Amino acid sequence: MGALMSCMSGTPPSDSPPQAKRRSSASSRRGGGGAKAAEIDEQALAAAAALVLGQRGGGGTFDRSASVRYAAKRQQQGPPLPRSSSTRPRSLADPELQPQQLLAKELNTKDLETNIIVLVHGGGFGAWCWYKTMSLLEDSGFKVNAIDLTGSGINSSDTNKISSLSEYAEPLTSYLKGLGDAEKVILVGHDFGGACISHAMEMFPSKVAKAVFLCATMLTNGHSALDIFQQQMDTNGMLQKAQELVYSNGKDRPPTAINIDRASVRDLLFNQSPAKDVSLASVSMRPIPFAPVMEKLTLTEGNYGWVRRFFVETTEDNAIPLSLQQSMCVTNPPEKVLRLKGSDHAPFFSRPQALHKTLVEIATLPRAQAS
Repeated sequence: MGALMSCMSGTPPSDSPPQAKRRSSASSRRGGGGAKAAEIDEQALAAAAALVLGQRGGGGTFDRSASVRYAAKRQQQGPPLPRSSSTRPRSLADPELQPQQLLAKELNTKDLETNIIVLVHGGGFGAWCWYKTMSLLEDSGFKVNAIDLTGSGINSSDTNKISSLSEYAEPLTSYLKGLGDAEKVILVGHDFGGACISHAMEMFPSKVAKAVFLCATMLTNGHSALDIFQQQMDTNGMLQKAQELVYSNGKDRPPTAINIDRASVRDLLFNQSPAKDVSLASVSMRPIPFAPVMEKLTLTEGNYGWVRRFFVETTEDNAIPLSLQQSMCVTNPPEKVLRLKGSDHAPFFSRPQALHKTLVEIATLPRAQAS
């Protein structure tokens, strides 16, 4: 999967890949018997142990109230990283412009291969995080849909009961399944949403015109998002300090979810974002289901590899540092890599105008002609 596969031409592959390659945590437990279930539990516990190793003491679920401040805990973590300030002028990398000013010429979205953009949030986020991006894209003539994945945003499912990536991404795959035969979309996945759009690309390759990985987990066959996050821990250790595992089934069972410590969330995710957006996130974020994070994906060249892929780097990202983003692109090269200078892990908050311009650029890129 390390070779560039995104520019392959020809007839789109079938949207029904062989069932023998479809695996999930839930189906394995049901069909593999007690021994198989025990093996999966053992693997999950081992993964959790790797995450917990070296963490600060005193785990457990954190208080979700946005009014609670953890001053003492913050002092133990040392000085905070640089963050946004209301007195700092707007960055030249993200000028405050009207949508039409961002385009070199008038854009007729009806002339594009597709003018439908589907926004897929990252772990802990919801459709709410895209409010600036949706407005800018709609003003430019695109049809925009922001998906709430299972247990996220306003989806009422219990995060602790999500047992597979397919279950977590079900709102996205259901949406794609309902598209007309000739309809295509551009998928934009942020953070863990990268694994979700990869899953969707494998299932419905002919319905995805382009896939955009926005500082996201861009995986190769046989790997999980957990593999990426463990590399992040080796990079700067911030995620390891910020995460709090939830064991709703008891400490002798695998974790069911991951919380982000509220004292760390700003430095980890929003170090360049406006205070009002950090406040929105602090009352809106939900736990991240653990089982989908540790699930290894089955990705084939004929399905996932047929879709055109793009990666958008964020240079001031503390959650998935730039070096790790670049490592993913080296391992699994996309068609093109674009960069948002000065962006933290939430470019839809910290660099909304630059993000909008980048997404429009990707949407208008024609397929390269075969030589």
